[in-house]
Amino acid sequence: MKFIIGAIIVIGLAVGGWNLYVYWGNFKDKDDSSPHAAAPVQIDSAQLKGMPSSLEPMLDAAKKRGAIGLHDFLTTYGKVIADPKLASIELDYVVLVAQSSPGDARTTFAKVKKRIGPGSPVYSRVKQLESTYE
Repeated sequence: MKFIIGAIIVIGLAVGGWNLYVYWGNFKDKDDSSPHAAAPVQIDSAQLKGMPSSLEPMLDAAKKRGAIGLHDFLTTYGKVIADPKLASIELDYVVLVAQSSPGDARTTFAKVKKRIGPGSPVYSRVKQLESTYE
């Protein structure tokens, strides 16, 4: 008899837990579809100003090398490039280096965030990455 009562309690808890999960999911879906939660606009990095066009092939080669390539590119040509292009390249570097060196990613992100204001074309990307790298 105790076994049957225990089984009924366990089944009741499982069904109640499932119903609570489904009920919570209904509210979560409504929050995601609100008109205020618009998707961030993706900016094409090639359209950004601030870098001489002669450096574009070198940037492409650096991106193919990954985080090390972007670090070397930024070290070599960082003084020649201006925002918003510089910020975009640095954010690419932050994303790539986060796995191997999270401290470097956070430091670089903090420098970019300090320089970029709400009027910048890469501001939405900074806001998107903010919760991850702070």
